[in-house]
Amino acid sequence: MARILVVEDNALNIKLFCDLLAAHGHEPNAVTDSRQALERAREFRPELIITDIQLPHVNGMELIHDFRADEALKEVPIMAVTAYAGAGDEDRVRAAGASAYVSKPISVVRFVEEVTALLQRKPEAVSG
Repeated sequence: MARILVVEDNALNIKLFCDLLAAHGHEPNAVTDSRQALERAREFRPELIITDIQLPHVNGMELIHDFRADEALKEVPIMAVTAYAGAGDEDRVRAAGASAYVSKPISVVRFVEEVTALLQRKPEAVSG
């Protein structure tokens, strides 16, 4: 079981992601306001962060930068999800520090495979 922070402003996506994660034995914690994501991550100490890229207030690219700049969170794998997958987007998201990139609408199988792969790759220092 892993603690997984989900940063997403769409209620249906939150339900889908959290239900999928819980069904696979994980402990999801959702935050709908990206302005609260960094503080919630510091408190929750996730082993994986899943963030939408198109968010109001603080966008996903900025959040990824903030997570990577935080000493306690910089090694936590980040899965970016976005509905607006265009040419070059994946490269930009990965260059910002995301460990994986999944476009919406998500494939349930791909989502679960990416979560599993990211959790298996995580450094031992992150599991707390």
